[in-house]
Amino acid sequence: MKTDYLFSACALASACASPAWAQDSEHNHAQHGTVMMQESMDHQGMDHGSMNHDPMMGDDMTDMTGMAEMAGEGSGTSRLPVAEGMMPGLHFDLGGGWNAMAHGFAWGVYTDQSGPRGDSGAYVQSMAMLTATRQFDGVRLQVRSMLSAEPLMGSRGYPNLFATGETADGEPLVDRQHPHDAFMELAARLDVDISPDTSLFLYGGPVAEPALGPSAFMHRGSARLNPEAPITHHWFDSTHITYGVLTGGLSGKAWQLEASAFRGAEPDESRWDIETPKLDSWSVRATFSPSPNWVLQASHGRMKEPEALHPGEDEARTTASVQYASANGLSAMLAFSAKNRVPGDTLTAWLGEANWDITDRHTLFGRVENVKNDELFHDHDDPLHDMAFRVTKLQAGYAYTLPLGKVAALSLGGTAATFLKPSALDGAYGKDPVGLTAFAKLSLGR
Repeated sequence: MKTDYLFSACALASACASPAWAQDSEHNHAQHGTVMMQESMDHQGMDHGSMNHDPMMGDDMTDMTGMAEMAGEGSGTSRLPVAEGMMPGLHFDLGGGWNAMAHGFAWGVYTDQSGPRGDSGAYVQSMAMLTATRQFDGVRLQVRSMLSAEPLMGSRGYPNLFATGETADGEPLVDRQHPHDAFMELAARLDVDISPDTSLFLYGGPVAEPALGPSAFMHRGSARLNPEAPITHHWFDSTHITYGVLTGGLSGKAWQLEASAFRGAEPDESRWDIETPKLDSWSVRATFSPSPNWVLQASHGRMKEPEALHPGEDEARTTASVQYASANGLSAMLAFSAKNRVPGDTLTAWLGEANWDITDRHTLFGRVENVKNDELFHDHDDPLHDMAFRVTKLQAGYAYTLPLGKVAALSLGGTAATFLKPSALDGAYGKDPVGLTAFAKLSLGR
């Protein structure tokens, strides 16, 4: 645990020092204390015509393309509402026409999950990111890196009732959230203007995210202060760390069409290495941004043998989502996913979440999830093995944010969660399990 804190602190300190990008005052309160970065406005924040020129970035910033004034960009190539505003980070000039942005966080959490399957413990989530961008005449090249110290948690990650997905020590993880890999993204993106409002783009790398689902949970404004991964993570955005991705697309002011080839297998238990990239799976996604406040997406993908414990079983995943952001600190999302095992059954999930910055110090947030899951009992001798149960998680939280000078913020808060489930699960989970968390989140950039 001490090593994890030290690694995270070093990552934050190394993402060096320069004043944060100026933001409109009406959005400032929504950005203070943001600790779950959104790659759209972080490592693509210099993109498209949705932001103002920053004199600290040099004259190249005036050559930005005007093609997608109503489109903000999220993790990978996904889009977010522009009205969420530019996320915090430290921006500086590398010389030679290159500009860079650094962002990071260290997030200490203590959780207590009740019931026979519950557990408690402290853990640290962390991320450090550095992005470099070079603007040419009608062309933009961006190189991205994102790292995490979460493998130091250990292979079993942290307690999270009713969460499933991936493995630890050869066994399925149940009621726990796996840690992220040390390499969360090593990728590049090239945008080429073909008209004032339209561009072609190519994105990918050894560690990247295919065009499937909404922006990953840690990058959405609607989830930026929620310390827990959704229990529907493996229905919507489990591909956000994929070893081998190639995406091509056409991007307009209010729309985007794209397709990806990528590796279908989920990351293995060796979280420190870079796994062998493959292009054995595919996905397509269409996104519509009718205004700076709204983003709608629909996507479908076919993944080859995504789960290590289900060899020979592919997955067809279909998702749809609507995201909203106001100009006064409210971000929300509603999403649906259908996960069809091939061969096998189709399991569906719903997700709703919101984050409301009441002031620059006080934030309320919450999440509602409903999912049909057949992986809660992995023991083949258990009479409930492979049976599908529909579970609902209701979670609410509060955070108080303290600015730390001009380059950092500290958010202190907690959450409470309860669950709706079939009575057949009472023996394993108790009649009324609850989950309580407390957290302190240090973020680089304000």
